[in-house]
Amino acid sequence: MANSEPLIMTFDYGTQSVRASIFDKRGNMLAMEKEVYAPAYFSPKPGWAEQDPDYYFRCLCACTKRLAAGHPELVARVKGITQTCFRDSAVLLDADNQVVRPMVLWLDQRFAKCEKPLNFKTRLIFKLVGMTDVINMNRKRTIANWLIENEPENWARVSKYLHASTYFIYKLTGLMKNSAADHVGHYPLDYKNRCWYKDPEHHIQGQIFSVKKSMLCELVPEGDPIGPISAEGAEATGLPKGMIIYACGSDKSCETLGTGVIDTSMASISLGTAATIETTSKKWIQPVPLFPAYPACLPDYYNLDIQIYRGYWMINWFLKEFAAQRINDVVVDDIDVNDYNADLDKVPAGSGGLILQPYWGPGLQRPLVKGAIVGFTDTTTKECFYRAIIEGIDYALREGMEGFEKQIGHTFTSLRISGGGSKSDQICQITADIMGLPVSRVQTNETSSLGAAIAGFLAIKEFHDPYEAVTNMVHEADVFTPDYKTHEIYNKLYKEGYEKLYPSLRSTYESLCAFTKY
Repeated sequence: MANSEPLIMTFDYGTQSVRASIFDKRGNMLAMEKEVYAPAYFSPKPGWAEQDPDYYFRCLCACTKRLAAGHPELVARVKGITQTCFRDSAVLLDADNQVVRPMVLWLDQRFAKCEKPLNFKTRLIFKLVGMTDVINMNRKRTIANWLIENEPENWARVSKYLHASTYFIYKLTGLMKNSAADHVGHYPLDYKNRCWYKDPEHHIQGQIFSVKKSMLCELVPEGDPIGPISAEGAEATGLPKGMIIYACGSDKSCETLGTGVIDTSMASISLGTAATIETTSKKWIQPVPLFPAYPACLPDYYNLDIQIYRGYWMINWFLKEFAAQRINDVVVDDIDVNDYNADLDKVPAGSGGLILQPYWGPGLQRPLVKGAIVGFTDTTTKECFYRAIIEGIDYALREGMEGFEKQIGHTFTSLRISGGGSKSDQICQITADIMGLPVSRVQTNETSSLGAAIAGFLAIKEFHDPYEAVTNMVHEADVFTPDYKTHEIYNKLYKEGYEKLYPSLRSTYESLCAFTKY
């Protein structure tokens, strides 16, 4: 390999740790430094999740300084930097660009009351299209609305309302710029056209977020240069001043690209804290009716996305609450696989008739919902419960996959899998058996960083198009073929059990949500 070959550096902010990595154009990670947050967040009240955004940036700087000191010859060949970050977490700045209060993370469980209704015309339109509950959930989940109600003195000080990723870019470059693909969440964004709503305070959809356009950053196309690392950024990171940051996208979008999914022939499953299924399309296709596709980290591409809000977080929840393990952190990114798959083979497919619906957190499609476990008997064991969690998450992802297939008009040929859960061969096999499709892993589990690197090489024009980039940088490593006898067992349980749970329990869920003032 010629020493002059260009390299890409990536910054990957996860929920539990941050990574700085250097990749070559064959998809090899040549160097990586990781900093685990301690703590990942703090909880002033039960269910809350807050953190100082500058703490995350300091953790990145610890990584980059080690990377620069340990691999100066690689850093010298870096031709661009791309950054990816967890979604839907806003940083609030005052008129002097100082942080107003700790940022509220995406997994925070507080809700605004939103007692003041939207205007009658807007409410009527949402009611006519069956979106009233979804809109109400979006309003209550928007941290701006919670601040207006609960911390009006802080909200009065807010001059800029930035996604966490944008704030980290600002710390690096002094510029408040970012891509539309890095704004998945509660922001007044026109996803299809990759722009802010012109007048978000009065736009029929934009108004639910209560954010002025003047508070938002400048949007630049994915793959465009955002700007160079400033003198202050260079001093903080130990990296050379002037290195160019290129616009990229969110963690899930980069993860999807990192698994090699760039069209609708395949889908990408992520088994992380939140479990997701995504595919990629050049065409704007809604994943389910009335729900948006999101801008991908590639310009002019979109991601169809369905998220199980409390995905493999449920493993930690189970180990803590039912397996008597001392686990303080409720976020799962980097679990030792032996902690959660050692007993899977002790229980046959179907978990002894135990079916779990993994609605431990709200979803946009079904905001008035609760989790359910059906089928307990006097022979049910912890191991059955444990496997039912794995199967239940896969059932929900299969439901999302089949929704995609209806929208795109054809079935998928295979699936790619990533995230903490994908480290387990047993979990990959269960996923293949439930989906009835081959499931494969790629050469690295750091698929979000790999996707950001692919986007970076495309940005510096090292590849002609995403297909050439993925062919060169993504390499299938392990394939799990479905056992069709096991698939038939799961097919029966899915169609005759899982799919009937929500329609049967919907009114019960609504009553329980009213009882708990959801």
